[in-house]
Amino acid sequence: MTDDEDRVVGLLLAAGGGRRLGGRPKALLTHRGRPLVEHAVAVLRAGGCARVHVVLGARADDVRARASLPDCALVDNPAWERGMGTSLRAGLDSLAGTGARAALVSLVDQPGIGPEAVARVLDAYDSPESLASAAYAGVRGHPVLFGAAHWAGIAATATGDRGARAYLREHADRVALVECGDVAEPYDIDTEADLAHLE
Repeated sequence: MTDDEDRVVGLLLAAGGGRRLGGRPKALLTHRGRPLVEHAVAVLRAGGCARVHVVLGARADDVRARASLPDCALVDNPAWERGMGTSLRAGLDSLAGTGARAALVSLVDQPGIGPEAVARVLDAYDSPESLASAAYAGVRGHPVLFGAAHWAGIAATATGDRGARAYLREHADRVALVECGDVAEPYDIDTEADLAHLE
């Protein structure tokens, strides 16, 4: 694997417990005949991420047992109940010492975002100083690319369910917005009604 192929690592946040889904972990929801976490990893790989780290939390042992995640680095977040910020921090921590120069962060519960959007945001990488985000009709969404120079700042501000929102707001003038509304739909699977999006 060349350094060019290896520089950006896919970081999938898949720790949520699905509180509004009756406590069903989102990673284990079925989409196209397999756990949603498998689908999300496949999207990152098809979009160009050769390496993928997956942050697990709710029923992590069940996810390991039921999902096929070969060649992924599986990262446990014992503090997952405190919100997405803890998963983002755990994921970024897992990249320390790997040689990664950027992380492309996606969420397990957004199956409407496919490889095309991942590839577009990945293409915005040019250095460890890079900051880029998919946009939908000009509104920032996922996936998001964080160059390594930003990881410490993001980790310091990632709290609760806000993830990197505060950091991105503070650095809005440096975030390259990559329009993806023509190739992806950024809906979340949060409620029973949202399950209609799954196939």
